[in-house]
Amino acid sequence: MNEPEPTRPRFKSRPAWRLFDDDFREHRLQYLKQTLMATASMLGVLLLLDLVEQTVLIASLGASTFIVFSMPHTKRSRPRYLLGGYLVGALSGCSLSAVAALLIDMSIADARVIEVCFAALALGCAFLIMVVTDTEHPPAAALALGFVLNEWDLYALIVVLSGIGLITAIKELMKPRLLDLI
Repeated sequence: MNEPEPTRPRFKSRPAWRLFDDDFREHRLQYLKQTLMATASMLGVLLLLDLVEQTVLIASLGASTFIVFSMPHTKRSRPRYLLGGYLVGALSGCSLSAVAALLIDMSIADARVIEVCFAALALGCAFLIMVVTDTEHPPAAALALGFVLNEWDLYALIVVLSGIGLITAIKELMKPRLLDLI
């Protein structure tokens, strides 16, 4: 009887006491370059987006920037996941924010209770749509929450989507020079 081959562990076994990544010594200049690229990209996006008052709406871009520049060759750094995930997160958040606002105007229940319930619903909808459409991007799911729990306008929506577009474009242009650091 043939036994299945053992699967290799996904991650290297590392001692818990180890402070630095094993590859850091060999690639420390690359680590520094990619960190500076991520920092400069986020600075550029923040300077462009400075007019948005609700910074929580663009905070998810920081997490996406980390993913993009620390794992540029992984599935989750592909434009499909970045752009698709943000479109899904924005659509879920904006649409459920509009429904919540309508219910709040009708005084159906306490405004904060409605917002919290619809924020959870926005996250659930974003989650389901992302996994069904294969566009999973966790920071974009957080965006759905942000659009329900915070005031937003069309400008904020355009700014966030432009920001992820800019980060994606920078990563794609620099991709041949980037290493997966994680």
